[in-house]
Amino acid sequence: MKKNIHPEYKEITVTCACGNKFTTRSTLCKDLHVEICSACHPFYTGKQKFVDTAGRVEKFQRKYGGDYFRKAEKSKK
Repeated sequence: MKKNIHPEYKEITVTCACGNKFTTRSTLCKDLHVEICSACHPFYTGKQKFVDTAGRVEKFQRKYGGDYFRKAEKSKK
């Protein structure tokens, strides 16, 4: 490998707006602040909301009669 052409790869701290902090490695070489992380992102927390435009979700539920957008309850034995 050639010398002095590769950037430094250092450990940095990533801080989210929700207060979550974690460390990673980056060529940025300074701390990073992000607005959203895996601890507060709706997709990863399970609190995802479906945006309904023009009643399409209700139309789908009426047509197929399912609870597709609600969490499935565990079956009791």
